[in-house]
Amino acid sequence: MTVDNPIDPRPVLIVTGLVQEARIAAGPGMIVICSSSDPNQLRALLATLDSTTFRGVISFGVAGGLDPTLKSGDVVVATEVLAGDTRWLAGSALNEEMIASVALRRRRVVRGGLAGVEQVVAGMSCKAALRSETGAAAVDMESHIAAAYAAEAGLPFAALRVISDPASRALPALAMSAIKPNGDIDLRKVLRGVARNPTTLRALVSTGIDFNRALRSLRGCRGFLLGSEGLVAAEI
Repeated sequence: MTVDNPIDPRPVLIVTGLVQEARIAAGPGMIVICSSSDPNQLRALLATLDSTTFRGVISFGVAGGLDPTLKSGDVVVATEVLAGDTRWLAGSALNEEMIASVALRRRRVVRGGLAGVEQVVAGMSCKAALRSETGAAAVDMESHIAAAYAAEAGLPFAALRVISDPASRALPALAMSAIKPNGDIDLRKVLRGVARNPTTLRALVSTGIDFNRALRSLRGCRGFLLGSEGLVAAEI
């Protein structure tokens, strides 16, 4: 007796930027790495891995909004990833029924492009310019690196990102500088910064509310990782 479609026992590589994202993604069948929002660190981590031990790559986490209609907590399932002149097509393990199910939980789910960058895009004008240049729905610092790794290895690739800071909101400089090397948030640095400049508190509170909303939404999207058998190979 032969088996037409044997199950691939290899784990899926999950690429994240923050430790909070990594904790959500962790589980059986997943190998999770966290870049600490450092593209060079992510490339170094990937260089240590044997790509033949994975059956696919998924970029999973939060993102900055470029599409002005998207709010914090909205979900972007990538159709493509763009960085400079390079474009990678992304496969999706989510079928329409799964998207409808997520949407019923009061999450808006859209398909769209992800712009990959090497530095945080914080200002509203910078987000608007990147939106005009790429047409992407959201921006992050990991998806383009994960897509390139998958394409070079001939591995299936997909990406799901939840909007944390919408296009209409600028990220406070203090929030961007308070990420520890392990990807966690340096609360002491945040508190010291607020003590030096109390006017930053309101912006930080708003950013924190958006971030927590994004993480709650991301937890509800973990089924995306579990359905990754349907991944489609990344292409340039």
